Amino acid sequence: MAVYSSLLLLTIVIGLGRVVLGPSRVDRLLAIQLFGTTGTALLLVLAQWQDQPALRDVALLLGLLAAVASAALVQLLRRGRHD
Repeated sequence: MAVYSSLLLLTIVIGLGRVVLGPSRVDRLLAIQLFGTTGTALLLVLAQWQDQPALRDVALLLGLLAAVASAALVQLLRRGRHD
């Protein structure tokens, strides 16, 4: 389990570099989506490792919030181009 957690944390660090360095808004948006997906996966790994069903519920909620946030960011970017 520690190997999976380490790989997921490495993915978050790489995504953070993409958010900071860019170069475009789309790259940053994809990195933010990666945070939601990786955070959900990390919580699911921790829930299995610690045998905590409540963490599974939190992971599902995070996945839902990440999807809604991604849709909102896409709409914001779309409006920014037309205004």
